[in-house]
Amino acid sequence: MKVIVVGGGKVGTHLGQLLLQEGHQIKVIENREEEIPRLKKELPADVVVWGSGTDPNMLESAGIRTAHVVAAVTGVDEINLVATTLARFEFNVPRTIGRVNNPKNAWLYTPVMGVDVALNQSDFMARLVAEEMSLGDMMTLLKLRKGLFSLIETKIDPASRAVGKTVAEISWPAQAVLVAILRKGEMLLPHGDLRLQAVDEVLALVHADEVAKLHALLGHFD
Repeated sequence: MKVIVVGGGKVGTHLGQLLLQEGHQIKVIENREEEIPRLKKELPADVVVWGSGTDPNMLESAGIRTAHVVAAVTGVDEINLVATTLARFEFNVPRTIGRVNNPKNAWLYTPVMGVDVALNQSDFMARLVAEEMSLGDMMTLLKLRKGLFSLIETKIDPASRAVGKTVAEISWPAQAVLVAILRKGEMLLPHGDLRLQAVDEVLALVHADEVAKLHALLGHFD
């Protein structure tokens, strides 16, 4: 896959390294001349482009017409929005991703502005902290479909109503799918006849509306 990353700061550099490790073809565009030597030390020199990610000519010379994805991850929201707008409406890039730096600007990151996916770090962290505070030992490992689903990990409380029951005997939330049970360093597939034990670690894919129900099921039962 061909990816253009606009912004060669810490986020853009790390993203570029990850994409290269996965075998993607990339270009990283950075407009600060003083950052170019560092970038060329951390990434192959031929993927680093010095120029403005909001300049159509620069984007075209970087190969945007054949790019599958443009990720605008600079520290300036205005630059990210202009870059994604150009990518979508000028060059018809199939997928655009924009980094949100100021949460107050998040409302601008919409398909109308050419943004398919908005990465709002502040909002994500705030919600994650609030979620972790409210759900005890339950930990969110991964969010999918813009937060609609979560891959969570939680331990079965010794006082849970699930202890001693088989997977088939438990009324699981309708939109929760067990992925695995971790027990004493061993991964067990959640077959219907598997009997759950206290402090088993449960990995599950859960709809956002069902997370609290799953926590209530596996947590302390009063």
